[in-house]
Amino acid sequence: MVRRITFAVLCVLLLASSAGAETGQEKFTRLQQKVENANKREGVLTSSIAEMNTRVHSLRGSVLSAESKLARLQVEVGRHEQRLAQVKTIYEQQSHLLGLAQRQFDAAEHRLARRLVANYESDRPDTVAVMLSARSLSNAVDRLEYLSAFSALDQRVAREAQVAKTRISAIRTRTGRLLARVDAETRTVTLRASQVLETRDRLSSTRDRLRTERNKQKQTLASVCESKEKWLSEIAALQAGSANIAARIRSAGSHSSATPSVAGLIWPIQGVLTSPFGMRWGRMHEGIDIGAATGTPIYAAAGGTVIYAGWESGYGNLTVIDHGNGLATAYGHQSKIAVSNGQTVSRGQLIGYVGSTGHSTGPHLHFEVRANGTPVNPLSYLS
Repeated sequence: MVRRITFAVLCVLLLASSAGAETGQEKFTRLQQKVENANKREGVLTSSIAEMNTRVHSLRGSVLSAESKLARLQVEVGRHEQRLAQVKTIYEQQSHLLGLAQRQFDAAEHRLARRLVANYESDRPDTVAVMLSARSLSNAVDRLEYLSAFSALDQRVAREAQVAKTRISAIRTRTGRLLARVDAETRTVTLRASQVLETRDRLSSTRDRLRTERNKQKQTLASVCESKEKWLSEIAALQAGSANIAARIRSAGSHSSATPSVAGLIWPIQGVLTSPFGMRWGRMHEGIDIGAATGTPIYAAAGGTVIYAGWESGYGNLTVIDHGNGLATAYGHQSKIAVSNGQTVSRGQLIGYVGSTGHSTGPHLHFEVRANGTPVNPLSYLS
């Protein structure tokens, strides 16, 4: 009774020194939680990347479609611009011809006007005067025909100039309408090409932004997977260490068909129980963790043979003692081992010192009791 009271007092005194120290099971549980979180994040990132791949693929098709449409429109714009240039050239030529016809018409009208004025201001010979002044009848006829022909020529030239001017003006008007139509069509096609170009650039920008974000998420996913693999490796090391302990116990030949006695083991150290045996956050904690300061002596829970004394992944410095009849104990995370393989130890004998080796972030003793290699609750065996 006094011994149990003393143990309780020591637990209270050591609570402060061991507070905040991460136990082996807490480390194991924390790693498992990290793996679960990594799996969730991996799933989210994978789903997001898949969605982005779909969107990038869709945008790539849209960009290609826009680029194809833009190429066709650019060809059409070029064709319209070429046609517009040709029509402009024809319009300029017709404008030049119209100007020339106008000048010819103006000159013909001017000549006709001058002749009319001259005839008016002068005494134009009448037919009688022409006949009387002629030297002969044939001469008189020639003079009358000349005067008539000269007047008709002036009028004909004026009429032809007017007809030419009217014809060229009508052609130029039609060409002007064609020019306006072609110019409007060219502007329309150019505007469509500009809109498609803007759409293509916007789609390309969105696609590039998605690609950048997708690459970032791929890098994050790779980092998450790498961390997860590291944590899984640590967990595997802990599990492998437990399996190795069971294998060493079995290979030592200590096995019994009967259930080992549930009494007779002493506490290997005096300290605070920081982590019990059993399921915790979905994982099996195969021993108990007892918090104590680094260098605290560790004693054999019962007499037996040391079947392993050395480094074990996850457990750090580990000692395993076979007590016979299928019962064995294990002592992990030691700072220093004080026994050797094959050594016979007695109950309460010093076998090592508390430490924080292996997968541990604080000084404590990880203590296991195994019955025929299977972990059992140490508290059922300690007295």
